[in-house]
Amino acid sequence: MKDQLDEIIKQVYNKKNKNLFTFLTGAGISADSGIPTYRGTDGIWIKGTKFHKPEEFGTFKYFKENPEEVWQYCLFRKKMFENVEPNESHNEIVEIENLLQDKFHLITQNIDNLHRRAGTNRIYEIHGNNREIKCSNGCKGIEYLPIEIKGKNIDEDLTEKDIELLKCKECGDWMRPNILWFDEVYNEETNKIFSSLKIAKNSGILFIVGTSGATNLPMEIAETTLKYGGTIVDINTEDNLFTELIKDKKNKIIIRETSTKTLKIIKEILKNIC
Repeated sequence: MKDQLDEIIKQVYNKKNKNLFTFLTGAGISADSGIPTYRGTDGIWIKGTKFHKPEEFGTFKYFKENPEEVWQYCLFRKKMFENVEPNESHNEIVEIENLLQDKFHLITQNIDNLHRRAGTNRIYEIHGNNREIKCSNGCKGIEYLPIEIKGKNIDEDLTEKDIELLKCKECGDWMRPNILWFDEVYNEETNKIFSSLKIAKNSGILFIVGTSGATNLPMEIAETTLKYGGTIVDINTEDNLFTELIKDKKNKIIIRETSTKTLKIIKEILKNIC
C-alpha cells in the first residue's frame, strides 16, 4: 500500500497540470472525536413519545411544519459539536495542507466545523455548516448564527429570546440552519457544487476518507475525477459505494486501514518531495 501511494503521489506532484491533491471527507473522520453519524441509531431524534428518522425530520418540509423542534435538535447538535475536539485525522490533514499549499483542497460533507477548528483553510463544505443561518423564506443571504444562541441539552426547549433571534428581521419568517436537507438540491451558494466539481476535474488524486458515498454530490465528485483521468484512493475500514464505483478501474487504490494511520503515511511521503 505504501509503495502504491508513494508512486502515485510523486507522479501527481510532479505534473504541470491536474496536480491537485483533493481530500473528500465524511462522518467517519469525526467519529474519533465522539460525534455519532447522522444516519446511525444515534442520529434518531426523540421528542416526547415521537421517534423520527433523519430522513423524516431532516427535511425542509418538516422544518416548515415544526421549526422549533428542528431548531431544538440543531442546537442539541451544536452543543455536541462544541464539546468535542478535532482528532488526529483532522490534524494530519492540516499538516498535509501545510505541505501542499495551493495544490491542496478539502471537500467535506461534515457540518461540525472540526476541520476549520483544526486549522484547514482550503475547504469546501458541500452540506453547509452548523455556524450559519439564512431566511427560510429566501429573502436574506447567509449570516452567522447569533452568538447569544447557545447549544441545548436534548430536553431543553427554545427560550423566547432564542425565538426572537431566530426570526428574520426582514420578513419575520423563521431563519433556518445553512445545511442541506434530504428534500433539497445542491447549489453553489450553500454547497459549492460547481466549485467542488471543478476541483474534482483538476484533481490528479482524490483521497476519500471516512465516507461511504450515500449522497449524490460526493459520488459525482468521484466520477468526475475518474472521468478526467485522476486516481481515486478509497480510505475506509469497509467497502462502500465508492468501492463499487472504482472496482474495475485501473486508476484506483483501495486501503482498508484507519484514516489516521493512512494520513500519516501520506504526510511522510509528501515530506520527502515537497
